[in-house]
Amino acid sequence: MSVPRLAVTVDLVVLTVREQRLCALMWRRDRAPYDGCWSLPGGFIQLDEDLPVAAARLMADRAGLADVRIHLEQLATYGYPDRDPRQRVVSVAYLGLAPDLPASSRAQVLWTAVDDLVRAGAAFDHRRILCDGVERARAKLEYTSLAAAFCPPEFTVAELRRVYEIVWGTGLDPRNFHRKVTGADRFLVPTGRTTTRDGGRPAQLYTRGDAEQLRPPMLRPRA
Repeated sequence: MSVPRLAVTVDLVVLTVREQRLCALMWRRDRAPYDGCWSLPGGFIQLDEDLPVAAARLMADRAGLADVRIHLEQLATYGYPDRDPRQRVVSVAYLGLAPDLPASSRAQVLWTAVDDLVRAGAAFDHRRILCDGVERARAKLEYTSLAAAFCPPEFTVAELRRVYEIVWGTGLDPRNFHRKVTGADRFLVPTGRTTTRDGGRPAQLYTRGDAEQLRPPMLRPRA
């Protein structure tokens, strides 16, 4: 029995908050298939690479985010037969999250609002992968301290609340939110400093604590 030919790629769902919108980093293809269409940044793994090494290389080479502090985790594997018209390709997707990531100097790379991408679509099955990445990010904000990955090293509760509102796509009650996040075990650590960058009275600055799981969790408002 012959062994089928199979290629393996890594695709990156890189999310950040820019101009008060949840945005994903997209790559404009310059060759067939889907020439001229937007896709997730990614590429084929090399024979001597482990998957995390390939993800880090593509984050630098294709996404243009070398030496950037970013939360990176494996998202899912996609391997149904017709996902790539060229050959049988299995893709391992990674989810990257970081605050206010810089714009790329490459014309092929652009930050685009997730809502616009979901409506417009993307090459291959990248719309599906993107939606899976966004839902993973939204779910992880409920049970983990990952929301702080979208914030600068020191942040206010109002800035953290805006992250939740933008990622979840819904408004939150400020007082109720403040009570929940400051009451979560080891989620936020006061710095003892304040800032007026939010406007109004000085606001307490916090850093991310060492908790990985939120106790109690921050559950999304349900319709």
